[in-house]
Amino acid sequence: MEELEELKKRLEEERPMVWDGFPDIGLYMDQVISYVSRQLITYDGGETLTPAMVNNYIKDGLLPRADGKKYARTHLAYLTAICALKQVLSVKETRALLAADRKGRTAEELYAMFYEELSLALDCTAEVLPPDLPEEELPRLALRLALRSYADKLACERILGLITPPEVKAERRKR
Repeated sequence: MEELEELKKRLEEERPMVWDGFPDIGLYMDQVISYVSRQLITYDGGETLTPAMVNNYIKDGLLPRADGKKYARTHLAYLTAICALKQVLSVKETRALLAADRKGRTAEELYAMFYEELSLALDCTAEVLPPDLPEEELPRLALRLALRSYADKLACERILGLITPPEVKAERRKR
């Protein structure tokens, strides 16, 4: 099936920009929105990043403030990760994950880890896509992928619970 072959190829080949490939000059908000929208694989347009979303990520502590009105590599890296993670995690879960990873690491090191893990995940999914699958088997393949996503999400939620600092857990119980 041609569409499945094309998906497999995109999963194997398309990756976001590496850290050193990011512009080394500050970008304005509209440039950031345009840039980040091309970082991840999407179909049918996908969800677009908006200036309001960026501002909310800053308010929520997911993203550092801009330097004046300009955004740097760090912002592009975090926004790329946030846009991927928000497909499966809540803002609160994403913040907890990024905060746990942030300890003792630079933004460049965090992005390298994100990039590596995203590449592994894309490769892993590409491997289970048989290019010659008959059309009547597509529902079963979709079911397999959906259930794998469910299992991965369960494990991720449990691990996030394990890495959440005790004071945050105590605060949640008070609510």
